[in-house]
Amino acid sequence: MKTDSEKEKKLGYALNRLKSLSLQNPTLKNNLKNLSDQKNQLEIEKKLIEDKYQNLMSEHKALNQKLEDINQKKTNEKRKETEFSEKIDELNQETDTLLEEIDKWQM
Repeated sequence: MKTDSEKEKKLGYALNRLKSLSLQNPTLKNNLKNLSDQKNQLEIEKKLIEDKYQNLMSEHKALNQKLEDINQKKTNEKRKETEFSEKIDELNQETDTLLEEIDKWQM
């Protein structure tokens, strides 16, 4: 049978080995660091995408405003053309009336 001193020696050796053990898992540490790096990269990409989205929305709003302006101008031009055509028709009628009056006076 082992003596108490041998048992004590083995127990002390085992305790020293347990104390020197690292309770941290290096693979887990690396995985956490990789995940943290990926998270940071994704946050950067998200910020860039959000900025691009905001820029696109601003451009979209500006283009919509330009389109509305163009449509308004087109509507105004059509209205002016119609008014112009009506005035020409009126002038043609007045001219016809005047020509008829001139014809009457010449007879």
